[in-house]
Amino acid sequence: MSSDFGVPEPANLSSLGASEDPIAESSVRLALPAEADAIGEIQVAAWRRAYENLLPADVLADLNPAQFAAQWRAALLAPGEARNRVLVALAGRSLVGFAAITASDDPDADPRHDALVAELAVDPEATRAGHGSRLLNAVVDTIRADGFSRVTVWVNSTDDVLRGFYTESGWGADGAHRELDLYGDGSVRVKQIRLHTDPTPADD
Repeated sequence: MSSDFGVPEPANLSSLGASEDPIAESSVRLALPAEADAIGEIQVAAWRRAYENLLPADVLADLNPAQFAAQWRAALLAPGEARNRVLVALAGRSLVGFAAITASDDPDADPRHDALVAELAVDPEATRAGHGSRLLNAVVDTIRADGFSRVTVWVNSTDDVLRGFYTESGWGADGAHRELDLYGDGSVRVKQIRLHTDPTPADD
């Protein structure tokens, strides 16, 4: 997670509302700096599940939510480029997922027009409740409003569940692929493919 991710100034963030207001059962909105700890916890939980067959158990156990949270807090307190966003999914008042979107820095991308879903994660204990789909829909709506004409995401080539999540929402492989060297010594390599979609609405 890069500290380049950001959100608009606090005045533009939607709030939970007064305590006497009804609380939506499920919702998505821009993240608040105070939610960095919860975002870090969810990211670690999601990564432990996503990489459980790729990384040793002790490595996954050593992932520190506080370190992730510190990066998210810095990004939320000092937003970068205006189109960098962090969105959160809520179940009532509980944060159950998040997504980070930014202009793509892929070598073949045009950052003026190409967006990247840098992270999209749902608490493993809150999956299959529609939170991921709501987040993804909000991501596409936000990217469209920000003037991007294409959005991409990298997924592990062996993660059929995650790939299916995107393809069932209309995303498709664009032919790009890469290999991550997780330790920098060649001992653990993860192959990834890139998916994409057009965020502009289809003609009626």
